[in-house]
Amino acid sequence: MLRLVLPKGSLEEATLRLFADADLRVHRSSEVDYRASIHDDRIDEVRVLRPQEIPLYLAEGLFDLGITGRDWIEERGVELVSLGELPYSKVSAEPVRLVLAVADDSPVRSLRELAGRAQPLRVSTEYPEITGRALAEAGIDAEVSLSYGATEAKVPDIADCVVELTETGRAIRAAGLRPIHTLLVSHTELVANPDAAADPEKRRAMDQIATLLMGTLEAREKVLVKLNVSAERRAAVIDRLPSLRAPTVSELAGEGGFAVETVVLKEEINTLIPELKELGASDILELALAKIVH
Repeated sequence: MLRLVLPKGSLEEATLRLFADADLRVHRSSEVDYRASIHDDRIDEVRVLRPQEIPLYLAEGLFDLGITGRDWIEERGVELVSLGELPYSKVSAEPVRLVLAVADDSPVRSLRELAGRAQPLRVSTEYPEITGRALAEAGIDAEVSLSYGATEAKVPDIADCVVELTETGRAIRAAGLRPIHTLLVSHTELVANPDAAADPEKRRAMDQIATLLMGTLEAREKVLVKLNVSAERRAAVIDRLPSLRAPTVSELAGEGGFAVETVVLKEEINTLIPELKELGASDILELALAKIVH
């Protein structure tokens, strides 16, 4: 039913892992194969292509549904239907930033200081459209040149500054550069061709796939905690438990105690479990979650 396009390159590994965890495993004959398949009746065709190209292919109707970054959607200037942000990038769950960076020893500290120069600002970037629009809005006379890679290495001989995508900032700092302005915060998004999204049958399939992907991503951040507690200690334990909603509490058969379960953030579990034990909880279990669907 759906023609799906997934990103190759920096997002490839994380995307394929997400689909596998969502029970939508992508099958390819090799890691370099651009054609793939998913054993799901809702998905008819799968391609793995560069994220820079995906917005254009979706807008032209070559594919119905795809994953790419907001940065490339804005750079291509196309209108797509967003089915939601997918909070993952190459190495984390954080968005990436498109930043303007200057040499670390440059006296420039803000975008305003680049306006009014005697000579046009030389800028190298893989995002000439976004960069040109942002600098024009800031009143900066600039010569924006398209970079085909190694953008950070072009300061100061070839360019006065660069506009580059960064997730952690390490590569920019390692190149002796310093970000002074963020042009765009970019999330990975599940996006669709507008005509395909307007088709009721295709849209239903799209929404179902979005539910699986987003439920999987949310589950990665949380765990299920189960425990037993006596009647005397129940109130203190429940007061300490964070939860999506109220925890589930069931009376234990013939023991006068209670079984309690709830979902909590994974980042809190290392302090939560010892505190629950101190409060009187016993038989504490921490269980991984596959999906959380609201």
